[in-house]
Amino acid sequence: MSTTKKLKLGLIGGGPGSFIGAIHLNGALMDGMFELVCGAFSSDPAKSTQKGKELRLDPSRVYGSYTEMFAKESQLPEGERMDVVAIVTPNNMHFDPTAKALQHGFHVALDKPLTLNYAEAQALYRIVSQSKQRFLLTHTYTGYPMIKQARQMVQEGMIGKVRKVYVEYPQGWLYKLLETENNKQAEWRTDPKRNGLAGCMGDIGTHAAHLAEYITGAKITDVCAELNTMVEGRLLDDDGAVMLKFDNGAKGVLMASQVAAGEENALKIRVYGENGGIEWAQHEPNTLLVKWYDQPTQILRAGGNYGAHLSPTAIHNCRTPGGHPEGYLEAFANIYRNFALTIGCKIDGTTPTAEMLDFPGIEDGLRGMAFIDNVVASSQSDVKWTPYVI
Repeated sequence: MSTTKKLKLGLIGGGPGSFIGAIHLNGALMDGMFELVCGAFSSDPAKSTQKGKELRLDPSRVYGSYTEMFAKESQLPEGERMDVVAIVTPNNMHFDPTAKALQHGFHVALDKPLTLNYAEAQALYRIVSQSKQRFLLTHTYTGYPMIKQARQMVQEGMIGKVRKVYVEYPQGWLYKLLETENNKQAEWRTDPKRNGLAGCMGDIGTHAAHLAEYITGAKITDVCAELNTMVEGRLLDDDGAVMLKFDNGAKGVLMASQVAAGEENALKIRVYGENGGIEWAQHEPNTLLVKWYDQPTQILRAGGNYGAHLSPTAIHNCRTPGGHPEGYLEAFANIYRNFALTIGCKIDGTTPTAEMLDFPGIEDGLRGMAFIDNVVASSQSDVKWTPYVI
């Protein structure tokens, strides 16, 4: 297969009522490197058929289950069969389809978190590590150009040795017991059997922790957590805070809540070093504030025409000149594009660049699942600091 041809994409999940499935498709298809050719969109074959019709797919490539899809797609000729599968199911349906996809020779893009629990994560880590196929985990926020810029500035020591990290992710959508009101998203995200050990901390706390490690390049070593269930009758946490220690000596505070009534997706991170600090917020994603102890705050803006002022990695992930807003869908698209470029290099037998390889993978997924286990253990313990076991 030549990289001049589109990669053929299949989708598991994303049926009627899905939120994240459409987001993945928009991101994957934005650059024309993928084309959707097949899918098993729901565990209900009728709903899968309905979604296939909506997407104008060949009915013979719309499947009633992912096992059927893998079996039949793997029998098709090369150049016709699926190359990559995107998995956008609830957490309890991450491990098995990912493992089977890799075993059938398909590359995998998986929505985070990695699996339902840490034991599954360890098993999947071994499978991915032994596979020849490429694996992507969609920690979306690392796809923003100004997150790339922040990371580069920290790596180059521009703000000095990192001392302090503040990362927060307040949402308000679970302010009441929506899971009893036929809200499908709320139902599975608050169900331990489908979502896992943690609610809010598993859903968005993992994003915050990943972003802190990604920008700083440091790894969390210890946590001191308090998880709360603020809405009566809810089975999992919907709020919490975590104090953090990092392996470079930095300290941090992470806050995540899904009961901050009125908030949307107010993800924000501040990183302070010996000489200055950086600040980024998802509600203003094209702006990065750089704060110095001896001069006014510097405002950096995303834009493909700002090559003299931004890092090559940031420019690689900019799509428009400055002043043309790029947001969540573009961040998804950046991750999928880098993934596609890396697969293309594998097909051609060439070496991908550092910019191409800059997408989250299995290591990030394993650390995310360890974060969930460790903060839950810390919250249940009377000991102040819990070592970050992985």
